[in-house]
Amino acid sequence: MQRPIDHNRPATGKLHRSVYLALAVLALWLVVSAWGFAGTGYSNLALAVVSVFVFFAVAIPLILARIWRNQRPPGTGQDDQRFKDWASGGVDIWRGRLEGKEAASQVLLPIAAVALGMTAFAIVFRLVT
Repeated sequence: MQRPIDHNRPATGKLHRSVYLALAVLALWLVVSAWGFAGTGYSNLALAVVSVFVFFAVAIPLILARIWRNQRPPGTGQDDQRFKDWASGGVDIWRGRLEGKEAASQVLLPIAAVALGMTAFAIVFRLVT
């Protein structure tokens, strides 16, 4: 049963920075687990290209966020908000409003599933070969 959304709670259109940190850690985990398939031939080259691609996919938004945070006036952000407070609040999305913890789980679940699956496949690959 879905609970009614309290529209009087504070809402934001942004994810908490801890969610972005978790995304970066999961991306790193994915790259490390992909290296479990390294072998001979061109596989190392392909894995290096994928690693560089993931590095830039994480680094560019991180650099842009740091530039934006340093250029805005002080006291206008939510950087000091605790994750617990953010998770209990609302997050506005294009279809309506979600609770913070639900938004975080929907953002983190796909990459976590891929990283965990890639780790499992790499372990099985190493055991079989």
